[in-house]
Amino acid sequence: MTRTAHTVAYARPSALTSSAAGRALGLETGGGLTPVGAEAHPRFFAGFLNAPQAAARALLAVADVAAARYYRRTLRASLDPVVTGNGDRLRFESFSGCCGVYARLDVLPEGLRGADTGHGTTNVDVNHPLRAALSRLTGDDPLHLRVGPDEMAVTTLDGPVVEKKVPLPDRWLRGFAESQVISTGFDLRAELSAAEAVRFLRSLPRTAPGGGSAGGPVWVVPAGRTLRPTTRPVPGAVCLPGPERLAALQGVLRHATGLRVYGPAGAAPDAAAPTASAWEVTLPGMRLTLTLSPEADRGFSGEGGVLEALATDEAAEDAELISVLLAWEPRIDPADLAEQSGMPVTRVRAALARLGTAGRVGYDIADAAYFHRELPYDARRAERHNPRLVAARALLDAGAVAFDGSGTALVASGERRYQVRESGGALSCTCQWWADYRGRRGPCKHALATRMALRATTPDHTTPNTAVTTGAAR
Repeated sequence: MTRTAHTVAYARPSALTSSAAGRALGLETGGGLTPVGAEAHPRFFAGFLNAPQAAARALLAVADVAAARYYRRTLRASLDPVVTGNGDRLRFESFSGCCGVYARLDVLPEGLRGADTGHGTTNVDVNHPLRAALSRLTGDDPLHLRVGPDEMAVTTLDGPVVEKKVPLPDRWLRGFAESQVISTGFDLRAELSAAEAVRFLRSLPRTAPGGGSAGGPVWVVPAGRTLRPTTRPVPGAVCLPGPERLAALQGVLRHATGLRVYGPAGAAPDAAAPTASAWEVTLPGMRLTLTLSPEADRGFSGEGGVLEALATDEAAEDAELISVLLAWEPRIDPADLAEQSGMPVTRVRAALARLGTAGRVGYDIADAAYFHRELPYDARRAERHNPRLVAARALLDAGAVAFDGSGTALVASGERRYQVRESGGALSCTCQWWADYRGRRGPCKHALATRMALRATTPDHTTPNTAVTTGAAR
């Protein structure tokens, strides 16, 4: 597994302090991007939190996910959360070390007061002393929040004094980006009141069955005002894969105002295969959301939901154009981008999906809209090194794709040949990957190579009726 060391540099440790002037939470920032370009220590906010205790517990939940592995727990996992200023709100994001849980805290305009919110994205330091201080925070006295260096330090910083070095695997990068794109296909499936949300979430196990490192999926179905567990995916059921992975929500339940559950839109009610889902706890002026991969022992990195978008040169060019038009908006309107760029909305959405795989946009399920952010590391590295995409390009370069004139592609891979057919716009294959997953985890490398060959040989992207061979097959 490819990985690099990612270094985050902070001017000083983040801290929660008390003085005669009141309590203050200072969150130090590392390097990141803003509207004026790269900054070593960007400053996004200096004002007050309207619900200090709830915000402290929710920030701890995001940090807990960043430091957690819900599968193979003995391995190290710790990467500081990412913070984005979107002009009217702050978003704190993290991703678990096992690549299966994505967490985001949205501190909305009604949760902030006393200052404007800046624009940009960076890492934010959440250290062990700060975690201990936040866990002890009591009372609802005003809490001043600063994200970035204080005004005096802005002009006096000589250089970083705190450095954190963590491994950053390509699988982690791919999973972080893939989780965003998967959630674009979610619909609201259930909504619970505060009391029912607390009752349901407290009934869930906090550890995997039998003390193992990962639990299996269960399903829940709306029943009156609550959710009822079910042993199989009956109509209307939502998958809860590895319920112990929602443990990070426990700390905010006393402040919860409700729970919303999201799952794939139009999913077959009798489909036995587990699916991803998102669980959003609403808080005063905030939302805390955990998105779970389909299985606790399988992260988001292999879902392959965006591979076809990555395989097209047109989407790459469109994504570069669309990226120039982004300005850290909290809600991106594809129709507005279509008007500005002169592209059809369908191409704009494909470009946004591609930008999502590069960490350059996220997706807010509650708003059903993308938002602009630029992850503070080279997330595009994971796109370039995606195993299936790399393998498909190698097949294409080797001339391994040929069409037999009847709409079927023959793809030579190793010593075997596979048949790829198109039906209703989707490609199927005779390989073992397709037999195992039937498209649930994206296309196989043979279908990807076929799609690329189709686009290279036919401008309208339809299957050619004449034989096309691009070289010697392997």
